[in-house]
Amino acid sequence: MSVAAIILAAIAAVLAVRVAYHQLHLSALRNWLRRPRLETLPRGRGVWEEALAELHRFLRRRDAEQEGLAQSLARFRAAVRALPDGVVILDRDNRIEWSNPTAAHHFGIDARRDLGQPVVNLMRHPDFVTYLAGGEFSQPLVLRARDTTLSLRLIEFGEDQKLLNSRDVTADERIDTMRRDFVANVSHELKTPVTVLSGFVETLSDESFPMSPAQRSRYLAMMAEQARRMQRLVEDLLTLSALESSAAPADEQPIEVRAFIERLADEARALSGGRHRVESTVHDDCRLLGSAAELHSAFSNLVSNAVRYTPDGGAVRLAWRLVEGGGVFSVSDSGIGIEARHIPRLTERFYRVDSGRSRETGGTGLGLAIVKHALTRHQAALDVVSEPGRGSTFSVVFPPGRVLPPGEKKQAA
Repeated sequence: MSVAAIILAAIAAVLAVRVAYHQLHLSALRNWLRRPRLETLPRGRGVWEEALAELHRFLRRRDAEQEGLAQSLARFRAAVRALPDGVVILDRDNRIEWSNPTAAHHFGIDARRDLGQPVVNLMRHPDFVTYLAGGEFSQPLVLRARDTTLSLRLIEFGEDQKLLNSRDVTADERIDTMRRDFVANVSHELKTPVTVLSGFVETLSDESFPMSPAQRSRYLAMMAEQARRMQRLVEDLLTLSALESSAAPADEQPIEVRAFIERLADEARALSGGRHRVESTVHDDCRLLGSAAELHSAFSNLVSNAVRYTPDGGAVRLAWRLVEGGGVFSVSDSGIGIEARHIPRLTERFYRVDSGRSRETGGTGLGLAIVKHALTRHQAALDVVSEPGRGSTFSVVFPPGRVLPPGEKKQAA
């Protein structure tokens, strides 16, 4: 064999070894590509070691990015699940792709069972079907069902996808209704005295109108009464506004209960003018932590109501006792009583059981609303027991934390 042949044979052998070497690595790489996982990536030598090392680094970066994206997606989904609004993702055919728990509550959607279902199969309200088919989503759709009001908005995004957002606006509508009623009630309460005053002013200003001194005095007295009525209303509105402006009273201090109750009883006797029998009993002497001004305002409202709605010769009883560590202040009367259907609404602003009688006795319709807010600021509750013709008992229940033993020195919280 010639030298050339030997050289060629050696080169061929080397090439064969190199080819086999590369085929071995290619085969390993091909097998790995069937199930590519970072931890099973084959190792190589020489140039393959560098190439596979670079692939390893690429895969690590990719896995890190995917893990970051997965974590971000998980956080996003957790945030959407926690939203107080309902969220439903729809595809181009308005089929459900995903929904959060709030949407499940609003629409009765089961995120797993209803996946892929047309949303109109689950939300069959005619207004919603028309809204969805119309394709005009610039304005929200308001749906009212039973005791719930939902505001729906469709937002288009991505490739023909839609996001259905639902918000429970029941409380907002209730507040708006209360606000409108409040303005209407205030206007109504002020209308009568303003009309009376303006009428009398016009009459008294007309010098050509014949008027005796007795008539003038009577007109002035009526004007003064209407002015006092407006003043009482404004004062009660300011008191109510002050109570609503902060969560807790700023001037809390220990109040001597016995002296406090006796003072209220004296005020009741003065208001009664001897027309009623007024009694007061303190079963358990202690002190009460709270704002003396606010509690006096609340208790006085209850006492004055008892006097005003009890016929002459009736009885009004004030009492204080401890019950399970808490304090209970009660005002009982033998008056006209209240029907059961009225009791849940007594603390609403301007709510009156008998509008005519309330105005005749000087009520503004805000007294028990003031009581409610003052007691709420002291963590206290108002309990009412009444029966028409047999009188009423209004009880204020304080938690144990508000009751202090006599003589204990404790600063306001």
